[in-house]
Amino acid sequence: MDSKTLQTLRRDAEDICRSAIEASVPDAAIQRALAQLPPCQGRTVLVSIGKAGWQTAKAAYDALGSTIEHGVVVTKYGHSQGPIGGLAIYEAGHPVPDEHSVRATEAALAAVSGLSARDRVLFLVSGGGSALFERPLVPLAELEDITGQMLACGADITQINTIRKRLSGVKGGRFAQLCAPAHVYAILLSDVIGDPPDMIASGPAYPDSTTTAQAMALVSRYGLTLSPQALDLLEQEPPKVLDNVTTVITGSVAQLCRDAAARAEALGYRTCLLTDRLQCEAREAGRFLSAMAGTHAGKGEKTAYILGGETVVHLTGHGLGGRNQELALAAAEGLAGLEAVVASVGSDGTDGRHHRRRHGGRSGRSGHFHRPNAGGQRRLSRPESLRRADRHRAYRHQCQRHHRAAGVTPSPADPPHISQRTPGVLVCTRAPGVSAAPRFDLQEPLFSGSVQSS
Repeated sequence: MDSKTLQTLRRDAEDICRSAIEASVPDAAIQRALAQLPPCQGRTVLVSIGKAGWQTAKAAYDALGSTIEHGVVVTKYGHSQGPIGGLAIYEAGHPVPDEHSVRATEAALAAVSGLSARDRVLFLVSGGGSALFERPLVPLAELEDITGQMLACGADITQINTIRKRLSGVKGGRFAQLCAPAHVYAILLSDVIGDPPDMIASGPAYPDSTTTAQAMALVSRYGLTLSPQALDLLEQEPPKVLDNVTTVITGSVAQLCRDAAARAEALGYRTCLLTDRLQCEAREAGRFLSAMAGTHAGKGEKTAYILGGETVVHLTGHGLGGRNQELALAAAEGLAGLEAVVASVGSDGTDGRHHRRRHGGRSGRSGHFHRPNAGGQRRLSRPESLRRADRHRAYRHQCQRHHRAAGVTPSPADPPHISQRTPGVLVCTRAPGVSAAPRFDLQEPLFSGSVQSS
């Protein structure tokens, strides 16, 4: 492939991804939703959960200021950026809940206890809330194990949430029950295909739409190992009706795809939004995209194919996962010599279960994957990396020239993560973006206002 063509395609792919993510950042989405916020006769308590929890809380606090009496923010390790007024800010485990998830949730429950019907809970929810916001009804170690089992077997987010909302004291509408008689005004940034409110962060403030039969079928389908206590909980239905909640969805995968398509068109590409509901194994998506590239690339027309959705990784061996990395790695073998680029982007800036927050995506060229380094360390081949679900280590061993790592929030200095290769420009997007700061290992809130940890 001509190097100038590749450089142009890579530059345009970055431009498209950056533009789409910047249009979907939580700040603007929250501000749009708050424009509909009705007046409150009593107190307003803020609870913000998710990987975008800090940023959504900051946007709300900037808009409402002293109207917010107090509150709690729960976000992923490395995703808070400083104090926000008097709010208590916690970081906790994701995608598997940990003891900090539980501690932070108890602080949030303390913040909403004792409210009256005149009061309001402003509840901000973004992707990752299921792990970060947790009051387990089984021992935490078992909940961590069940979550790990479902992540490893390739279950999608709705399937995982169908199980874990039944094992939680705050999911499946139970948080809203604990806030009563106060009214809950919930603003959701959706990371779930189709935007079902009861599946976004497992629906802490939305009536459950699933059934016991569906939960038990998932246990059988994936061969999950559950204790008798957990199985008994799966037989208990979460609340199906709530009368103290208003729900607003702002920001979604579909909107991210539309924004990407608009930018691609502005750059002169003939654009096709193939789907915003992609659901499959990440490696299969990558192979499909490379097959598309073989058909459409190099025909003299600038073309951009846009896809969004929820790909999954079936963990095997000792791999660290990473759906964007797996998609790009699976695509790479079929892309050698093609005038094509694939951008596989997780707009929250993290990818897989490793603790490095830098890896929202990867870039690399066919033919350069196996370069030896000075240390002579063994390299994993593409097939071996995919077989072991270990594309993270495979990318880590690429030469620096083809290994991009940036911060989580796109900015002029920090472009979004890109895994490159396919027809014209192919942009595969997922979830509203968030921002992050260096990771803290904490036992107490990072920043403590009127609410203290228990």
